Amino acid sequence: MRESIDRARVLGSPHIGTYVVATDEVVLVPRGVEREFKEKAREVLSVVDVVETTIAGTSLIGIFLTARGRTVLAPDIVRDEEVEELRSTGLRVEVLEVSSFNALGNIVLHNSKSMYAHPELNREVASKIASILRTSSYVLKSIANIPTVGSAAVVTDKGGLVHPNASEEELRKLSEFFGVEFDVGTVNFGIGFVRSGLVANNYGVLVGELTTGPEIIRITKALRVGE
Repeated sequence: MRESIDRARVLGSPHIGTYVVATDEVVLVPRGVEREFKEKAREVLSVVDVVETTIAGTSLIGIFLTARGRTVLAPDIVRDEEVEELRSTGLRVEVLEVSSFNALGNIVLHNSKSMYAHPELNREVASKIASILRTSSYVLKSIANIPTVGSAAVVTDKGGLVHPNASEEELRKLSEFFGVEFDVGTVNFGIGFVRSGLVANNYGVLVGELTTGPEIIRITKALRVGE
């Protein structure tokens, strides 16, 4: 029987969210990633395509990219040959001029309905990102006084997990805005920046290999894994 949540590592690291981006259709991973991880991503996240790439010559895919479906948003530090290579796999790649906000994976949090973005992000850029991701609404706002909202939370169309410093009022507002229930949690034995150790889509979840049993139970409930 296919497991919908499992532990993993990428390039020997439990901080898998810094290296990986997943949608319901594709998983983007660093070049040279372990075969075991690629097989696990296909199985747990129910995707066919696992694409190896670099961004600006680095392995930090999860920090620099955000994506939905087969559409990938990259900052303008991406190299031309990297864009062409991604497009050759059938992905739609949009390159954004984002000034100092090039860590798109850290500054954007979205599901298919809504998007949070870094409170200091240019509103015109935020509007463009929301349009490309086909979200119906967006706000520029911090979570738990953390402006890098994409690092502080993970959301799918089934549920959301957020930094443990988020207040009850913030949980209520997040749940209302994204249309799914949020809960607080941690990864990799107590790390509150949950995206750093978590990769999720609507079909499954991978967590860093140091994530404890109680953390996994909380993540499973928050993201409604297997439902």
